[in-house]
Amino acid sequence: MSTNANAHGHWPEGYGRVVLGSVDSTMAEAARRAGDIIKPTWIMARTQTAARGRRGRPWVVPPGNLSATLIFNPGCTAAEAAKRSFLAANALYQALAIYVPAEKLSLKWPNDVLLAGGKVAGILLESSGQGPFIDWLSIGIGVNLKHTPEGVTDASFPPTSLMAAGGWEVDAEDFLATLADAYATQEDKLRHFGFTRIRDDWLANAARLGEVITACTGREDVTGIFDSIDQDGNLVLITGTGPRAIPAADVFF
Repeated sequence: MSTNANAHGHWPEGYGRVVLGSVDSTMAEAARRAGDIIKPTWIMARTQTAARGRRGRPWVVPPGNLSATLIFNPGCTAAEAAKRSFLAANALYQALAIYVPAEKLSLKWPNDVLLAGGKVAGILLESSGQGPFIDWLSIGIGVNLKHTPEGVTDASFPPTSLMAAGGWEVDAEDFLATLADAYATQEDKLRHFGFTRIRDDWLANAARLGEVITACTGREDVTGIFDSIDQDGNLVLITGTGPRAIPAADVFF
């Protein structure tokens, strides 16, 4: 294990960083360190042995790809904290656009980044707290920088990587510095302009906005025109029976 105080590239003021050689998952490591965190801290691992994505799905992490988690106390309710997935998506878009043409990138609700139609990055949020305000929030981020994961057969959108799509080669720690800086900018926007600005930025790069998509909630499949996301981050579809606001689902198109 190493704590890197002089990371590659510009590092945002007020954010900490820990770089690990190997760990079960950066999300699990963040949870273990939660009681000792005194400022927003990024935890990165060169390799993970038990990485996971949404709904407990495994996340394959070949060497050279990014595995990182940001842990901090956002000082808000769980519902407000959940909106940070859109901040993370905006930051990922901005960071990736440095290394690959931006027109190849799009944001898929609720928490994926697509590159030339394939999944290049995913976001996972976890929080803990007993009162109205949560104690801590972890934002886990995985980015396929150098390698496309193999053996992924059940994905709705097949994985791809930055290099497979013709992007520049970038070291994971260098990319983390770019991402951390972009995320800090998103937090500044949230603080000064509110979630409306975050929402507008996300919608500007949303995949299939204005087109027919299907949201699978686990109880039903809802098909409609992707109209927007609302102020709570819900997916808004225009269906044959009117608008539907969907809080959680897997999206297909």
